[in-house]
Amino acid sequence: MEIAIVSDTHIPSREQTIPEQFRERIADADHVIHAGDFDSKGALAEIQDLAPALTAVAGNMDPQIGLPEVATVELGGVEFVVTHGTGSPRGYERRVANAVRKHADSEQAVGVAGHTHELLDTTHDGIRLLNPGSLTGARPASEATMLAAAAEDGSLSVTVREA
Repeated sequence: MEIAIVSDTHIPSREQTIPEQFRERIADADHVIHAGDFDSKGALAEIQDLAPALTAVAGNMDPQIGLPEVATVELGGVEFVVTHGTGSPRGYERRVANAVRKHADSEQAVGVAGHTHELLDTTHDGIRLLNPGSLTGARPASEATMLAAAAEDGSLSVTVREA
């Protein structure tokens, strides 16, 4: 299963469009995970139109757009716990790992979060954490990034994609 992992679009407050090559990757994925900060109902609708299937959460900059703060989804035998990661940079990894522990059914669940606009693929207290950066390169990101993941039989491989 091919998964596009994205976050922090910030359209229209910081950026105006999703880079074309990322639009194609989102449309070609089997499933899209968005870790919040769409910034508008229009940005959410655009991702919904592109994505064949979508798991998404609200970020701290999102208006009331009807998304949960935490969502879980199982894809290719891998459980993902998705949250925005809102709060101070200090304690970010601990905060996201705690959300995974609280909401996961599996001890091998993977945490997906955004908020910092910084790429991350690390393990914190035994929990793998992913942050795709900013899909549009919205500040403070230095470039537009996303993660392309492949999940199969409980195994997960992740590749960074840059615009």
